[in-house]
Amino acid sequence: MINEIITFIVAALPLSELRGAIPLAILKFGFSPLKALLISFLGNILLVLPLLFGLEKISGYLSHKFYWFNKFFNWLFERTRRKHGDHFHYWGDLALLVFVAIPLPLTGAYSGAVASFVFGIPKKHAFWSIVLGVLIAGIIVTALTVFGETMFKQLFFL
Repeated sequence: MINEIITFIVAALPLSELRGAIPLAILKFGFSPLKALLISFLGNILLVLPLLFGLEKISGYLSHKFYWFNKFFNWLFERTRRKHGDHFHYWGDLALLVFVAIPLPLTGAYSGAVASFVFGIPKKHAFWSIVLGVLIAGIIVTALTVFGETMFKQLFFL
């Protein structure tokens, strides 16, 4: 039971998310791919809703409380919207889903929630795009982990 909790927590962490939890669960704890995917998926989406609703409140509070925060984040958001806004405007929810589904560092549920906030994607649409993106990323990471483990065993005759 402790390994399941560790996997869940690792999946909920912003830097590792399920990209770190799935390999840990399969390779270290010996979970089946399906069990690793399910626990990691649940851990990863745990904080999506609170994050989607909390970012606006936290940003508003900090912007009113600290002048430098307001100035920096206005600059950052405007720059980000200027550079990437066309993709999100043209592709909408699909752009967010693809962004979250790519299993690379800094493209998971947390970054997706921030992107939805920056680009003004409605919370309901953002939530489902992020959930589907996390599921797709989980399937990709699970497949790569199983494939990599199989190839490693084949190459080294384990």
